[in-house]
Amino acid sequence: MTNRRRFLGSAAFLAACGTRMGRRVEASGDEGPAARQSEGDVPIIDTHVHLWDLDRFRLPWLEGGGPLARHYLPDDYREAAEGLNVVRGVYMEVDVDPAQHVAEAEFVVDLCRRGVEPLVGAVIGGRPASDAFGTYLDRFRDSPEVKGVRQVLHGGGTPPGTCLEPEFIRGIRLLGERGLSFDLCMRPGELRDGARLVDACPDTFFILDHCGNPNVQAADHSAWRDDLARLAERENLVCKVSGIVASANPETWTPDDLAPIITHVLDCFGPDRVVFGGDWPVCTRAASLRQWTEALKVVVADRSLVNRKKLFHDNAMRVYRLAD
Repeated sequence: MTNRRRFLGSAAFLAACGTRMGRRVEASGDEGPAARQSEGDVPIIDTHVHLWDLDRFRLPWLEGGGPLARHYLPDDYREAAEGLNVVRGVYMEVDVDPAQHVAEAEFVVDLCRRGVEPLVGAVIGGRPASDAFGTYLDRFRDSPEVKGVRQVLHGGGTPPGTCLEPEFIRGIRLLGERGLSFDLCMRPGELRDGARLVDACPDTFFILDHCGNPNVQAADHSAWRDDLARLAERENLVCKVSGIVASANPETWTPDDLAPIITHVLDCFGPDRVVFGGDWPVCTRAASLRQWTEALKVVVADRSLVNRKKLFHDNAMRVYRLAD
């Protein structure tokens, strides 16, 4: 913790970020001083905001304890995001006990309707393979705050191949019929299964969470690189640049550790098919929300201002169908 704070939380690091970003933009022939002046003004839509109240909801994956096993409430998020110019946020389901899916969804819809900043939409939990999935979605027909559904596919209780079961595919197709998206969160070794799922559901829109979940500390990313590139060929899919910092070494990581993954994602999906996600508070396994956001800004500093705005804001408006 001390080393991490010293590296990423110090004024020296933030100053170095600004120097490095300015130097790289200037060298790239981007918009020059005007772009650097505007960098701090780029608004952010955080498409991956987790919140949980452990007095209200049961999260089985937290029952073993650990630093995340406490409340994370809207005030906590606003404190974490202070000064980052987060103008909107999309709640991301937190893998509650499935018996509480309705309660979780109703809870976050209420937050959005009451204007609890920055939330303006939600991806709710659900089980697409369930016979009752259609009835579940019916409850939210008149809730435009609900943008999509997610089922975490990389949990220990979810076997490989789950997303290719006929019942699961049926549920994902139903999402497309209802105008809802599916956030695809899976093990990196199963990205080929993800491609088959996307192919089987051409009328459903997908968001691949966390760059496909590669481990930053893995010695060899070649299989992930190849599989991600193939998956990116599907046009009804975008990629969320999020989550990867949580797998970095919490004591020693730098933006350069994240850069190969981020760069590959941006090159495969292009500037119009990527969105930013904070993945707070899960990101705090290795970095604060500010540290992750600043590191990403360093990595993408040589991209045009237009494309940085797409990553941090503009694409999310379209992908999650957010009102102006």
